[in-house]
Amino acid sequence: MSYNVKGTIKTISDIETLSNGAKKLSFRIDTGEQFNNLLEFELYKAEKDAEHAENFKKFNNVGDFVNVEFNLRAFNWRPEADNKIFTSLSCWKVTKEGTNEATKEDVADDLPF
Repeated sequence: MSYNVKGTIKTISDIETLSNGAKKLSFRIDTGEQFNNLLEFELYKAEKDAEHAENFKKFNNVGDFVNVEFNLRAFNWRPEADNKIFTSLSCWKVTKEGTNEATKEDVADDLPF
């Protein structure tokens, strides 16, 4: 199942190269919502697609307003012990959108009062 959300990029981590040749980075966006407005996404690319992580850093900057398409991933962490679940937001597509300020103004104009 995939989801999408729009927001402003607040942070972008450094690219980490893993022992298997894959690359990963994480980034946070602010959705502008009153509650639960900060979301952190993980971008993991296998060795054959590792340049996608570099392209993300090349074409996206803190302050950009983006639409993020992602999947929810959940893993059993120590299932033999207490069966805790680790959940991550796995990004697979990022598209730049218009400015966040224009979007906020459009929403404000639609209010019935």
